[in-house]
Amino acid sequence: MRQRVVRVAVVAALVAVALLAVPLALAIRSTSYADQRDTLERAALAGAVRVSPDYTTGDPVELPASPAGGRLGLYDARARLHAGSGPQVGDAPVHGALSGEAVRGRSGGDLVVGVPVSHAEHVIGVVRASSPATAVRDRVFLAWAALLGVAAVALAVAVLVARRQARALATPLEDLSRHCRAVTEGDLNARAAPSSITEIDQVARTHNEMLHSLSELLRRERDFAANASHQLRTPLTGLQLTLESGLEQDDDARLRPVLTEALATTRRLHRTVEEVLRLSSSRGLPRATAADRPLGQVLRATEERWHGPFAQAGRRLECHARDVPGDTPVPGGPVAEILDILLDNARVHGSGTVRLVVRDLDDALAFDVTDEGEVRGPAAQLFDRGHTGGGQGTGIGLGLARDLAVSLGGRLSLTGSTPTAFTLLVPVRGDGTA
Repeated sequence: MRQRVVRVAVVAALVAVALLAVPLALAIRSTSYADQRDTLERAALAGAVRVSPDYTTGDPVELPASPAGGRLGLYDARARLHAGSGPQVGDAPVHGALSGEAVRGRSGGDLVVGVPVSHAEHVIGVVRASSPATAVRDRVFLAWAALLGVAAVALAVAVLVARRQARALATPLEDLSRHCRAVTEGDLNARAAPSSITEIDQVARTHNEMLHSLSELLRRERDFAANASHQLRTPLTGLQLTLESGLEQDDDARLRPVLTEALATTRRLHRTVEEVLRLSSSRGLPRATAADRPLGQVLRATEERWHGPFAQAGRRLECHARDVPGDTPVPGGPVAEILDILLDNARVHGSGTVRLVVRDLDDALAFDVTDEGEVRGPAAQLFDRGHTGGGQGTGIGLGLARDLAVSLGGRLSLTGSTPTAFTLLVPVRGDGTA
């Protein structure tokens, strides 16, 4: 920003100097030549006054001193030099003055003025005054050099003033940018300091007020998530203990599968609560998650959970990995939760066979969930909270899955519309861990 402010100020100063200096330089040139011609005309008039009509009969002529660096001469009616200095034969200005009018012109690199000498309404001679044009040109160049120096000083002053103003304008904006960067990095206590510029202070105050409101909103959301998770943990733990105790004491073959399924569902619900709490505490930023479960175990558990619901709907579920070792560690909790959301989405909104395929991309694992249905409407809205296809569901699942993927440093995206295909990318480190 500082460079832009200085650049604008310098351009404005250049335009102002050009608009002022160019006409002034032309005026200096015109005035210098006009003044020199006036000087020559005064000298010629002074000489014409001293010329006596009797000079034609041999009366001596006393001309005044020549102008500085110039020449002054008297020419007779035949345009021949009679007294003073100048060319022996009169030039164009001399011939022009013989007609009875003063003439200004140039001849042989000189500025020339011819003034007629009249007697009894007849021109009896011409007084010629001349000076080199180079002398006037040199004075013009000196004046232009002085003008150029003044313009350079003006530009230098403009640059200094522009740099000072740019610093005054940019410093509070740079400070505000640093505070915004600190907020982006997670420091919600950063506040912009006031400056001496009213408009920037207003922006800083609005920024601080917005940040305060945002901090309060995030605090309330985190508190709600923590409170809800805490309140859910206790009854879930008690329910798990009750179910485990029932499994140990009840030998009824009919109730045992039901208790086992209820216990598995309870444990899954407990893991879901833990993932939601972890996501709310991460503030949406990528956070390292322990790769605590082998990939094969995650796939088998996922297939066991969803084989029954798809079979009841008359559909098939296929899960396998392509050239990925089953012992590859992955963050089991978040990945399992994302896969559950995608498979549930395929069960509700999709059709036909559902396939879960894991591919090795060297630096990441790709989990592809496909079915034989199609996605209608804008694909960008699928992950918006509150948006649901076909009027079923709450429109939270895919948004939650995307946030979980981001918290792992990965990405969830729609990679196919017909048939439907979602791809989850989970980064892995060079040692094979996610």
